[in-house]
Amino acid sequence: MSTIAVTRTIKAPAARVWQVFTDLQGRAGWLSTVDHVEVLTPGDLRSGSVWQETRHMPDGALVTEEFRVEECDEGARFVVSSPGIGADYRMTYTFTPIEDGRHRGETAVTAVQEGAALEPRGRLLALVLGGLAAMVSEGALRQDLHDLAVAAQPVATR
Repeated sequence: MSTIAVTRTIKAPAARVWQVFTDLQGRAGWLSTVDHVEVLTPGDLRSGSVWQETRHMPDGALVTEEFRVEECDEGARFVVSSPGIGADYRMTYTFTPIEDGRHRGETAVTAVQEGAALEPRGRLLALVLGGLAAMVSEGALRQDLHDLAVAAQPVATR
């Protein structure tokens, strides 16, 4: 199992950051690598909700992944899982309001991705390409948090 963690301070209140992050219909509008989102579970976003995202990869390929909400603690924690090709992924996002200091009123968002290879071929690729795959995944998480920061900021500060 591999784990990657990235934290970013976003210049917006936690409620605003949460609102942008959990608006599945709007994800393709603010995530720079997402081309399309299809929500598969009707109703409000909750534990058990499922959606698919189609992303363009650095090499130009399009990849569609399915995500399932495992935990949805409104405004604080969001856990999603995704069965990959030969590996399963789990991503945990925490939203922490900053109450003191020069970043007061802003939000610290931490994204932790855990991945586990499911088949021998996946384990071999993880062994051979582990460092490269970790760098690519970390870069993707950083880009997603950057995009979230831009989308959540008040219009006047963009």
